[in-house]
Amino acid sequence: MATANTSETADVRENIIAVGQRLIGARGFSAVGLNEILSEAGVPKGSFYHYFGSKDAFGVALLESYFDEYLEDLDQTLAQPGLNMAQRLMNYFRIWQETQSFYDCQGKCLAVKLGAEVADMSEAMRTTLNRGTAGIVTRLSRAIKTGVSEGSLSIEGDTASAAQSLYQLWLGASIMVKIVRNLQPFEMAMKTTQQMLHLVP
Repeated sequence: MATANTSETADVRENIIAVGQRLIGARGFSAVGLNEILSEAGVPKGSFYHYFGSKDAFGVALLESYFDEYLEDLDQTLAQPGLNMAQRLMNYFRIWQETQSFYDCQGKCLAVKLGAEVADMSEAMRTTLNRGTAGIVTRLSRAIKTGVSEGSLSIEGDTASAAQSLYQLWLGASIMVKIVRNLQPFEMAMKTTQQMLHLVP
């Protein structure tokens, strides 16, 4: 019986996180209230604090869940069979362009959406964002190193710096896309990425 209760608790918690990710991904952390999230999730407000100690703690759980899924998807993209690492990396950035644009991202652009908003609002959420983005950069660095070793790409300088620069480039492009409401910043980011990795377009 305890196992069923534990499973039910986990399901309710994951449902709240999924609903929150979609709503907050569209409008931001401050703009979405707990009542709206819980109403959408079909959970009584009084039950919220059974699953999360505060909205801040909910934000941390939201980001942890987001990065767990993001890093799992990234690992799969960077391990696609039948491709060299340069091709896998470019696939990753194409997926980024498809999921991080100014269209409704269905919660898939949470790091871009919340990065600037919550970094000064919550130290716990900032730390979670920092840990999650560091995980992305580490994977990109490993992939670039592999690409250099196999000869599918080349860079100037060290792989860690290249990975950091690429991530920051695409993060900035994602913000600019939302400002200008067109995909030109992504087109420039793709061109710059190809140049940094010495790829033929």
